[in-house]
Amino acid sequence: MIAIDNVLVSDDVVEKQFVCDLNKCKGGCCEDGDAGAPLEKDELEILNEIYEVVKPYLTKEGIKEIETRGRYNYDREYGWVTPTINGSMCAYGLRDKNGIIKCGIEQAYYDGKISWKKPISCHLYPIRVKKSKEYEMLNYEPREDMCNPACVLGEKLKVPTYVFLKEPLIRKYGEDFYGVLEQVAQQYFDAQKTKS
Repeated sequence: MIAIDNVLVSDDVVEKQFVCDLNKCKGGCCEDGDAGAPLEKDELEILNEIYEVVKPYLTKEGIKEIETRGRYNYDREYGWVTPTINGSMCAYGLRDKNGIIKCGIEQAYYDGKISWKKPISCHLYPIRVKKSKEYEMLNYEPREDMCNPACVLGEKLKVPTYVFLKEPLIRKYGEDFYGVLEQVAQQYFDAQKTKS
């Protein structure tokens, strides 16, 4: 475990290699799970502010779900989450012509319509954040079957998970945090070379 201020980072975040392979997983993390994407409290207001701009990117089913059940819902286990269509795909998701689930929020972001990319829980995946009163714990939790292609691609390209997730880690915790994580990772890799 790597401790940086009040954040505990699982060693796997440094040691394991991961690069999303959308052509193989088809964005399955956007529909596989017990609830929608976990949301932070400040993200609820962001969803309220951007909804009308994002709405044209969404499916009819997604819009119906959001306008029936709300832009976010409360789940007893996960807290605030995005709504899902029939308990499956995130209501903010849509399938492209190749069958890959894309995020309507992210598409609006790429088109320059909004400045918020997507919920941080989605951006950080396969890292899951768990909070206690004193710490935030960052755990490496890819789905075994669905994320296997990403693990294979990460190993092939030799990209550690923390490097693949540099943008969202900086977005959530800042440049200084990431700089410390990089230093710790480098020490780990140097020690591995010394052993071999």
